[in-house]
Amino acid sequence: MPHIPEPRTLRELRASGHIHRTVKAEIRENLLARLRAGEPRFPGIVGFDDTVLPYLERALLAGHDLVLLGERGQGKTRLIRTVTGLLDEWTPVVEGCEINDHPYEPSCARCRRLAAGTGEELPISWKHRDDRYGEKLATPDTSVGDLIGDVDPIKIAEGRTLGDPETVHYGLVPRSNRGVFSVNELPDLAERIQVSLLNVLEERDIQVRGYNLRLPLDILLIASANPEDYTNRGRIITPLKDRFGAEIRTHYPLSVETELVLIRQEAALGEVGADLPDHLVEVIARFTRLVRESTAVDSRSGVSARFSIAAAETAAASAVRRAALTGEDHAVARVADLPGIVHTLRGKVEFEVSEEGREIEVLSHLLRRAVAETFRGTLGGSDLNPLLERFSEGAQVESGVTVPAAELLRRVGPVPGLARIMSQLGIGDESPGHAAAALEFAMEGLYLLRRLSKDEVDGTTVYRT
Repeated sequence: MPHIPEPRTLRELRASGHIHRTVKAEIRENLLARLRAGEPRFPGIVGFDDTVLPYLERALLAGHDLVLLGERGQGKTRLIRTVTGLLDEWTPVVEGCEINDHPYEPSCARCRRLAAGTGEELPISWKHRDDRYGEKLATPDTSVGDLIGDVDPIKIAEGRTLGDPETVHYGLVPRSNRGVFSVNELPDLAERIQVSLLNVLEERDIQVRGYNLRLPLDILLIASANPEDYTNRGRIITPLKDRFGAEIRTHYPLSVETELVLIRQEAALGEVGADLPDHLVEVIARFTRLVRESTAVDSRSGVSARFSIAAAETAAASAVRRAALTGEDHAVARVADLPGIVHTLRGKVEFEVSEEGREIEVLSHLLRRAVAETFRGTLGGSDLNPLLERFSEGAQVESGVTVPAAELLRRVGPVPGLARIMSQLGIGDESPGHAAAALEFAMEGLYLLRRLSKDEVDGTTVYRT
């Protein structure tokens, strides 16, 4: 349980030496402290160190509200949420305040009245930085009331007059006062609703209907947007774009190595309950990159990082299914588990109109290319003749998604140099599951290099000379 600061009244807070800083000042000073100490600033963010993060850090140091612009699945929302880690761990608020007023400067009518009545005994509570984040997915049905606020009919029914500022029900933006607020997919917000954010970004206050109400807001506003949205579903209105201090482009992982780290970090393989050997993770990473680069795929839509994460989890799930069907004690994914990801994930990819009806064919071809590239990079220079000799004189090996590892090893028979093959693939575990994964990958690679032939029928694969 995190330690909550002790002051419980305004008097105790002053005595503690607490200094009131704005949200942007908090973030600026905490970011500078981490930069000087060489500490991570945005934990869990992969592949942006030399491209996106320097621009983000400059924007935060400048105190700018900003827009993250990039295709789907590039980690925009994840990055926005990590910004809250730059806030102070705890901050004082007037106890019971809906908009998190600071005890030194209460701004809402309720807190000003309470401060006038209690003086230095004004009660305070403490808010953790994790609770100082607000988020709204922009949808066409979002209203000004959702974002800014509206009259609360229940408070009117209690006997208060319409002119009473305390009859206002605050929206998400003022409720995120003294914190970070994110508007995801901002262009999807109706243009007339985007107008309601103009005052938030420039005058730093809110207006609710006809009330004589001015609430100064202390907030960092970060929006995300997809470039496609600017021309298709909607756009960010020009006055609103002008009020953001920075626009930062995000991108997909620039290298296979970064994609590998991302898959390992984000895929819930532990929850699925199967091992996914490194060479298969590399296949999935290369597959994802090939899909992104394919001319058959709509590049404007992009291929989300969630594609590779889901692919890894699907391959692991296939291994778990095999273990359950065959009674294996330990589930280890193999090449045979990869084709299933083509059928389950094709809906995540937007194809060009000219490729309609060829989706499975295109993805299957790209998956084979990914396997071949990974094979060349790992076992391309290895001596696999001992394995090829197992197929002499018309011998064949039958594999498939329901063939257990021990049975596959029995069908292949002893292979001199298997330990070396496993070592080159980075497999340190000598279990039957991992040995079978290495052998099946080697056989698939030899097939793709046309040194073996392969027949596939109803999930069964037969390798032969």
